[in-house]
Amino acid sequence: MEQTNGQQQSGKIKRGPAHEGPKNHFIAFAISLVLTLLAFVAVANPNLSAMFKIWFIVILAMVQVIVQLAYWMHMKDRGHGYARVGLIFGFVVFLTALVTVTYWTWW
Repeated sequence: MEQTNGQQQSGKIKRGPAHEGPKNHFIAFAISLVLTLLAFVAVANPNLSAMFKIWFIVILAMVQVIVQLAYWMHMKDRGHGYARVGLIFGFVVFLTALVTVTYWTWW
């Protein structure tokens, strides 16, 4: 049988894998809760320095963004090539702007 654009000549449509279900959403939600709890504990702890707290929360925020993009926005799935390229390009533009503004104001 010949296949044309994912369809077989017999009239049946070739389908991809079934939806992964709510399991990954629960995992992502649990990760988000843990990251939020870690940030709260870090801020509430008086023994930690202010700079450590700032960097720790920034790192937790970056991890949170990755979790949100991978699980809630489904960026881990196939077919999101243009979105990934757009995000990478936007990140490069952001870093370029950040470095430019930093050098412009400090030197």
